[in-house]
Amino acid sequence: MSNVSLPNLFTEFPAATPADWRKVAEESLAGVPFEKKLITRTPEGIDLQPIYTQEDTARLPEAWPGLPPYVRGTDPLGQRAAGWHICQEPDASDPAAFNAALLCDLQRGQNAVSLPLQPVAPRGLKLFAVEDVDRVLQGVDLAAVPLFTQAGASAPAVVALLSAWLAKKNRPATDLHGAVLADPLGELLTTGSLPVSLDQADDAMAQLVRQVQREGLALRTLGINAAQWAEAGANAVQELAFALATGVEYLRALDQRGLTADEAGPRFLFTYALGSNLFMEIAKLRAARLLWARAVGVAGGGPEAQRLVCHGRTTRWNKTVLDPHVNLLRTTTEAFAGIVGGCAGLQVGTFDECIRPPDDFSRRLARNIQIILAEECQLGRVVDPAGGSWYVETLTVQLAAKAWTLFQDIERRGGMGAALKAGYPQGLVEKTAADRQAATETRRDGIIGTNLHPNLREKLPAAMAIQPTQAVVAGAVTVKALVPRRRAEPFEALRRRTEALLARTGARPKVFLATFGSRKQHAARAEFSAGFFAAGGFDTVSAKSSDTPEAAAQAALASGAAVVVLCSTDETYPVLVPPCAQALKAAAKPPVVVLAGLPATPELQQQFKSAGVDEFIHIRANCAKLLAGVLDQLGL
Repeated sequence: MSNVSLPNLFTEFPAATPADWRKVAEESLAGVPFEKKLITRTPEGIDLQPIYTQEDTARLPEAWPGLPPYVRGTDPLGQRAAGWHICQEPDASDPAAFNAALLCDLQRGQNAVSLPLQPVAPRGLKLFAVEDVDRVLQGVDLAAVPLFTQAGASAPAVVALLSAWLAKKNRPATDLHGAVLADPLGELLTTGSLPVSLDQADDAMAQLVRQVQREGLALRTLGINAAQWAEAGANAVQELAFALATGVEYLRALDQRGLTADEAGPRFLFTYALGSNLFMEIAKLRAARLLWARAVGVAGGGPEAQRLVCHGRTTRWNKTVLDPHVNLLRTTTEAFAGIVGGCAGLQVGTFDECIRPPDDFSRRLARNIQIILAEECQLGRVVDPAGGSWYVETLTVQLAAKAWTLFQDIERRGGMGAALKAGYPQGLVEKTAADRQAATETRRDGIIGTNLHPNLREKLPAAMAIQPTQAVVAGAVTVKALVPRRRAEPFEALRRRTEALLARTGARPKVFLATFGSRKQHAARAEFSAGFFAAGGFDTVSAKSSDTPEAAAQAALASGAAVVVLCSTDETYPVLVPPCAQALKAAAKPPVVVLAGLPATPELQQQFKSAGVDEFIHIRANCAKLLAGVLDQLGL
């Protein structure tokens, strides 16, 4: 191979600057404001730029993998050193069924045990005696695989049970490694109450840390379940800030009980949800390490205590019952983000987890997503693949700054425990969830297969009966519990209503598109209307474009449609809409009359309503609520 260097052919061209690029971009927008068209506002309040340059990161401090503040990872070799734990969780509350699924998964690529326990996991297992542990873990070698469980207030008892089970098997207690996590504030948010006071829960946490220290167990015992905030609709800044505030609350409580940050820090394990915004999720995990290193450093902890170790779980917030195989694409993106972001362990939800308990097939698909990313994509061979990205590095710092500000707000309110009792974080998340839900219901936030491009030939699966969380009534502390949500639920509820009509009558509610004028006049609004009603499970039909309002009304009534949408231009509506709507409402069985578009003035809107128009559909209309109202009018 020749070592002769080739000339740089680009030297004769002047280097383009960001200002040059922006000038060309603005010219291509033909008068549309740059900020409106090319800048994206996220739920976190961050403006995503269309392009990032070296100037965006010029002032950032240099960082290296494995060195404080660990923004680029806690290990110098990243995932190359040991990879990540494939930590799937069988969804079975029966010990025998759980054990069979677990052994199957461990023999097919899984390399960790995830143990869901009640009441933290509503459909989890109950462990009361060594015999219960034996039924759940029969045939599992805990020396070979780590165990992870959110044990809540029962963490000391769970550690004791597992140690007793190992002793019964003539195995040393040191075979137990991984994480048995006490997270009293997390359990409090799940159930709404605790069986003990927070002081008593903190006492138990401190005793558990000392116990594992004394017995030499490589076990993390302090859990921060940040994912529960995301499942309730929180944005990335809130998930980061509330996780940090909870961790600092625990550090403070343990310090009061004689445990230093250096003793407590290495016992923490954070769990974050992973959403489909790839770069936001990568930046979130990087920001989490940056924030934790800063907080522990202020608390007096050294470099080892500042290392944040996190587990990732694909979120349920964006998963769907409709077109559920699209969930495979979503979880693949989320798993990719978790690995690139530096998760030590990862759980990928099954594509059908919103519908039914997973079977062997859906568990295998979820497990194989991780195996393919590890063995075929070789993601573990690259140390911090996002490092140096102007976009990701900028986004990381922006997230960290906003989360730190919110964390300080929580601290001013007395810390996380006091804030939860006052309902402050829960209120912030409810507001964020409502805003995000509104974006979905107006279809600004699209869900493929649900509110965009639904498949009306798809058979809607039966709703899964979910066991409600049983809150513990006794106890000294209660708070407003977090409510897990899925953004697709309003559209799924609509589809169940229209599917019920299909099951009874053999037909869906029919929408007739009454079009006027040339195709150029009505095509865009007719296509919009068809997609708008399809999101609720309506069938749309149309006929040849009409020349007169009377002809349109006659064609609509002849179709037998329960809903008629008038589609044309704003200029023609004042002449066409009133007589057409009046003719439709004069029928023996008048349909619901809808206008495609929003008249420019309230006066014109009132004029059309007086003529018989019931609803206006447009890009700002709340699709889910409007269609629910239409179904109400139809008595469905």
